Amino acid sequence: MSGRVGALRVLMWVVIVVEAPVYLVWLVQVAYLAGHRLPEGDTARWAPVVLLPPAAVVFCVMAGWTWWASVVARSTSPLRERRILATLVFTGVTSVLCGVGSVDEPSVSVGLLSATVTALGMIGLFFIPAAASRQLPDVIRRRSRRTDTAVGEADPQ
Repeated sequence: MSGRVGALRVLMWVVIVVEAPVYLVWLVQVAYLAGHRLPEGDTARWAPVVLLPPAAVVFCVMAGWTWWASVVARSTSPLRERRILATLVFTGVTSVLCGVGSVDEPSVSVGLLSATVTALGMIGLFFIPAAASRQLPDVIRRRSRRTDTAVGEADPQ
């Protein structure tokens, strides 16, 4: 079992180390380009590039942290709360809109690329608390036992 847990942890860190930086660099670039599409002298030109990347990190990592704490504590998922979902939806929608708004001719392919980079980057940021947790092996074992028990009860052999 420890080999599987180790492999899961390595896979999570690969996603985190690859996707989160790609997402954040992409987000800074497209937020800068989208902000500079605003009229010259508009004070909101700086807002996307200054506010969006830190907000994405904070919102995704904090949502991941609260979710992971609920998994460890065996409580209900906080992802059902509207305020947490609202922060994640805000981050995703704003990221995709900046990606689409940063090009001269927006298209479906630009939107799909923006959505893909956003989703992978947000997933990477979201799983940082779980991947870094010392409780990951315990939670995996606990969930595995519960699944094995449920399968054994359903199978009359």
